Amino acid sequence: MAGRAVPLEIAASLRARTRGLLGRDGIEGAMLLTPANSVHTFRMRFPIDVAYLSRDFRVLAVRTMHPGRLGRPRFRARHLLEAEAGAMRNWGLVRGARVRIG
Repeated sequence: MAGRAVPLEIAASLRARTRGLLGRDGIEGAMLLTPANSVHTFRMRFPIDVAYLSRDFRVLAVRTMHPGRLGRPRFRARHLLEAEAGAMRNWGLVRGARVRIG
């Protein structure tokens, strides 16, 4: 993310993806949901930024979602990156950028 290291939680199991950020008051860094191509914010306590990522971790779109919303699926997306609203703008994460995990 523009050469920045960001703390990352990975939700790879069905249970972890289903829980996501539910029940939290915030997140330090970001959460990667994989595999995933859509997200909802029902029962969320705070707005989030969502980056839809391709199979090779290229950003397809970045959206801010408020609690109680249902995001449209992005059929080319294979991963989702979630963070507190405004974080991705601060990181310089934009469409076409590539996210490096590891």
